[in-house]
Amino acid sequence: MKKFLLPLLLTVSSLAQAQTPFSYTVKGKLGNVSAPAKVYLVRGSSVLDSAAVKNGAFELKGKTTEPVSASLILRKKGRLNTLYGVLDQTRLFLEPGAVVVTSPDSLAHASLKGGPVTADYLRLQELFKPITANMQSFSDELQQIPEAQRQAPAFRERMQTAFEAFNKQLAAAAYAFARSNPKSWVSLDALMGMQMLDLPAYATVGPVYEGLSSQLRNSAAGREYGELVKGLKAVAVGAQAPEFTQQTPDGKTVSLRDYRGKYVLVDFWASWCGPCRQENPAVIKAYNEYKDRNFDVLSVSFDDEKGRANWLKAIAEDQLPWTQVSDLHGMENEVARLYQIHSIPQNYLIDPNGKILAYNLKGEGLQAALAQYVK
Repeated sequence: MKKFLLPLLLTVSSLAQAQTPFSYTVKGKLGNVSAPAKVYLVRGSSVLDSAAVKNGAFELKGKTTEPVSASLILRKKGRLNTLYGVLDQTRLFLEPGAVVVTSPDSLAHASLKGGPVTADYLRLQELFKPITANMQSFSDELQQIPEAQRQAPAFRERMQTAFEAFNKQLAAAAYAFARSNPKSWVSLDALMGMQMLDLPAYATVGPVYEGLSSQLRNSAAGREYGELVKGLKAVAVGAQAPEFTQQTPDGKTVSLRDYRGKYVLVDFWASWCGPCRQENPAVIKAYNEYKDRNFDVLSVSFDDEKGRANWLKAIAEDQLPWTQVSDLHGMENEVARLYQIHSIPQNYLIDPNGKILAYNLKGEGLQAALAQYVK
């Protein structure tokens, strides 16, 4: 199962564009939260501000050049507070003026009030609400199933299929919002969030991005997302697959060009990636069925140098017979950048001329694609 991430619980790009900074304030009132307690305003790996909670109240201040999303996290009694193992936090937008956060007990249950950007964010959350409610119900249902049953391949496939469907619904809602609100900073943030759910198709996100206002597209975050869109165009179905060269575990140099004249599935995985390991049997099945029909598999590992031994162990344990390569740079693997890979498992099916036929093929989807193209 590819893990799902709720949009807008994600890191937004750092701001670099030289603009006139504006001041923002985050005020909060958490009814029954008493000292010692502290809140942290976090964006990415940076703590923008922090404040003690006194009699349930706190206030945070700062400056930024563009409205951006951030996390507000509560720490109580010297440790991060959690609800059901999840950080007690809420997401909000930093915009000119004040954002007010109120809750009777925790940030997870907080309500927000602010300016127009916050209003847009709340409207988007209303669109997400029925989808996330169904996701939560499904997750609760899964927790009631015995652990032994959860390990069964049929169960894992059902779980993967369900969460992929939820992610598609979230993406559709985000794209619809962005199309209807081309001037909203929330639209840009939502688009950036979708790239973490799954690899979006250029045909889907390209027009949505181009439909955003010039102010958003020329912002720091907008320019960075524009580079992503440009990268997606380079690996769209029908495009020539970007060439790359990496090494096998024994130091042999292998290039994608070596596979010209064959259909090849470029498979991205890592020894530490549970969903990847769970998907390997389906790839093995496809390989065994089509290996004598001008088809091969080339796996690119996102393990790092410290995980080299684990990589080799996983290859042996999973009995993967095809060629394995890596630069051992983890998720910073050069091929990840070329192919816009932000989460794994992921794959691309490439034809004998080096053109991309399909991507993100799992289970029955992989079988269907091979049946269609590999005769």
